[in-house]
Amino acid sequence: MGRPKQLIEIDGKTLLVRTVEAALQTPVWPVVVVLGAHAAEVKTRLIRYPLLIAENAAWVEGMASSIRTGMSTLHSFSRAVDQVVICLCDQPHFSAGTIYRLLEARAKSNRSIVAAHYRNRLGAPALFSAASFPALASLSGDEGARHLLVQASLTGDVEAVDLPELAVDLDTPGDIERLLQSQKEVKES
Repeated sequence: MGRPKQLIEIDGKTLLVRTVEAALQTPVWPVVVVLGAHAAEVKTRLIRYPLLIAENAAWVEGMASSIRTGMSTLHSFSRAVDQVVICLCDQPHFSAGTIYRLLEARAKSNRSIVAAHYRNRLGAPALFSAASFPALASLSGDEGARHLLVQASLTGDVEAVDLPELAVDLDTPGDIERLLQSQKEVKES
């Protein structure tokens, strides 16, 4: 990207602030933000929010190290937490409603994992019950928790929530340009 992805602005707010504000509009607590590269620069944007900030010193390793860092921070904060929602900040259509849909699906299905479903696969955001905490805390590599979602789908222990809007994620400057162009077209119509 050539700049910290978290600080990319969409509609006047950074991707990270949009995600944090969405999470804070839900009953999930505490909200833990894991920062890696550019942590010092990114952290200054979060000072006014009631959340826990965890710095991932092993960020070069990939997404798994961020999940481990977040789980460690959560565990240090409270051992009474019985579920966790893992979200990414590069999905511009993520909202508080997304989290509410995951929570509702968990309450109805009682499955230990509830995950967004888009592009014919399961992905983030995903809600994991405490039964998954040891597996989350021991992840390695750059794939994050995807293999946990795949394994759970094979045993029928994951509830999929169709969230096709989350297929839009911002990984390249072209992705950002396409999003901004589509927003412009919607406003003009």
